[in-house]
Parts: sequence; structure tokens; C-alpha cells
Amino acid sequence: MVSIEKQNFKGLKAIIRVDFNVPLDTNNKVLDSSRIEAAKPTILKVINDGGSCILMSHLGRPKKKETAFSLKNLIPEIEKILKLKVKFAEDALGNTTKEITKNLRPGEVLLLENLRFYPEETQGEIKFAQKLASYGDCYINDAFGTAHRAHASTTTIAQFFKNKKYSGMLLYKEVESIKKVFQTGKRPVLAILGGAKVSSKIPIIENIIDKVDQVIIGGGMAFTFVKALGGKIGDSICEEDKETLALSILKKAKKKKIKVYLPVDVLCSDKFSNKGNKKVFEINKIPKKWQGLDSGPESIKIFSQVIMEAKTILWNGPIGVFELESFSKGTIAIGDSVVKSTQRGAFSLVGGGDSVAAVKKFNFQKKVSYVSTGGGAMLESLEGKVLPGIEALSN
Repeated sequence: MVSIEKQNFKGLKAIIRVDFNVPLDTNNKVLDSSRIEAAKPTILKVINDGGSCILMSHLGRPKKKETAFSLKNLIPEIEKILKLKVKFAEDALGNTTKEITKNLRPGEVLLLENLRFYPEETQGEIKFAQKLASYGDCYINDAFGTAHRAHASTTTIAQFFKNKKYSGMLLYKEVESIKKVFQTGKRPVLAILGGAKVSSKIPIIENIIDKVDQVIIGGGMAFTFVKALGGKIGDSICEEDKETLALSILKKAKKKKIKVYLPVDVLCSDKFSNKGNKKVFEINKIPKKWQGLDSGPESIKIFSQVIMEAKTILWNGPIGVFELESFSKGTIAIGDSVVKSTQRGAFSLVGGGDSVAAVKKFNFQKKVSYVSTGGGAMLESLEGKVLPGIEALSN
């Protein structure tokens, strides 16, 4: 996979797959422009070299052509971020669009209409991809968030640019960050796994267990492990059908000399709300009618110390119900420790699940090494899967 950084795009038309799948309000205004911001370095690299950009993306999951899903809605925000005028092609295909791309001058940016208006996109249809390919001299994929989809614009199109297909700066950073955690990172390597369910983390745990030195298991998923070990967890969330699996994970970790840290105490409530009664219990001695909703003070102290000693950190999933203010302290404390460890030289990657939402909510995103934009693509990478969009750039 070749990055664009050492390439020169002078006089070239680059067709770039970006991920502009951003949330819009009821007036079709952009609510969160972080994905557009993330694509900016790649677009400006081509423009500053003296090339032109043809941008293609999807937005939402439209069943037909709908105004609410038109990429035209994004143009004011894109122009504001790039500080450039952006042309728009109302049809991603057709003679008019072909003519616009043909006459595109160096320094100009063209945005194609939402690719998901065409069923051929998600089908990975070869003729559709070929038409898109005909617009550009080279292909750049900067949409890590869709790299796990074998679609026309993310995968099929790459075959038409044998020696002229590149990874954009964002996609390259995402791939390198994952590589740093699992292959090249300094030891000890720590994985912090949170969230509600063990079942959603099984493929991740099975993939990382050979690649890390320590694992912190927090959030709702910790109760399945504690109950499997014979603890009393009150009314806390638990996947009873996964208890045997939890024990086998702990056994495998012990065999490989990987230290697993479970919470020792939890902040509990008799209601799933900020308004319930609250009390700290040992995690294996929670009375009935009480449920654990956040890590307790002793757990936070232990977790923080482990984080401070780590040299490479992967954080996937919050360790409490951070959406409720009363139970956000554990996740905030973990975030603070990851930030401090990063300041001391550790590499920290936050990716997948609600940990990204937590990091943004508590303003940690600029204080850790890297926050993934990937969502599903990041999760599949953590599971050890080969992403079609990445593979297409390497073949």
C-alpha cells in the first residue's frame, strides 16, 4: 500500500473516495464535520501539488434518490473547511459529469452525487466502477470508515489504476495506528476493553490475546466474567450463556502469561438512572436489586496505575455508563490516565465502540495519540480481518 505523501499530483486528476457520511439536522445542515475535517489533508495535498480532485462518497442508506441524502447539502460545510469553491455533479454518471471532469482545471474540486443512489455501488459492480475510474488519472482511497465494504468505489475501482492507486493520509494513519498496537509498538502493550456485552468483543479478544501483555476488562461485560468466577453480581447486566467462554478466555490468558485486570469494586444503583440510590460494593458481592453501573474507586486506582506503566495502549469501549453523569467518573478517570500516559511517551489508540463517543464528550480527542474515525472498519481490523478496501490498494 502506497501513501500519497511522497507522490506528486501536478497536472493530475485524482478521484478520491472520502467518507463524508456525516449527521445532518432537520434542515440538512451538518451537525458534526469531523469526517470532512479528517479528509482535508489529503484533498489539500493534491490541490497544493497542482492537481484537481474528484470527490466521491456515500451519505446514509437511501432507498432512492432523496433530497435529504444529497451530498449537495454538504457543500457549504466542505467549502468552509477547505476554503475552496466546490463544484457539484448532480449525477455521478452520465455525459454531463464526464464533460465536467474533462474540463476540471488544476486547483479545482468536484463533488459527485451520493454513490448510494446507485445500487451498483453496494453491489461492487464492475462497469459502474469503470465509469467512475474513467474520470481520474489516479485513485486515492481515504475512506477508512468504509474500507470493510467491498463496494464499487472502495474496492472494485482500484483494479483500473494498477500503479496509480494510493492510500490517503487518513487511511494510512488508521492502518499504521493498528500496526503500531499489534506489531511495532513498545511493550508493555495494554488493551482496555469495555462496553456492555462480551459477545460483541469475542472476536477482538480472541485476536488480541496473542498480541498484548495486559488486558483491562471493564464496563458491563466484566459482570459475565465475575459471575463465571462465582461472584454475586446482583441485578447487573450479564450474558449467562457466555460464562463458559469467559472462563476459557481467562484460562488462555493465564497460559500465555497475559495479566487480566477485572474491577474489584463497582459503583451501584437501585435504578438505571442518575436519580437512584448509589453505593459502592465489592464486584463479587453485589446484593440483589442493585446493579453495577461504573467502576469503583479501588478499581480506578488499579486501572490507572496499569495504564501509567503501559507503553502502547488500545482503548475500545467505556468502563461505565458514561451517558449518565453519576456513572461517568470511571470512564473520565480512564481517559485522564490514558492522556497522562500519552504525555509520558506512550502511544494511545482509541477506536471502535462507544469509547470514541466518550473521548469526544470529555474532550480527550486531541490529547491521545490517535482517535479512529473507522467504526465498523476499526472493529473488523481489531478482529484481525483483512479489509477489502485496504487489500485492493495492495494488489
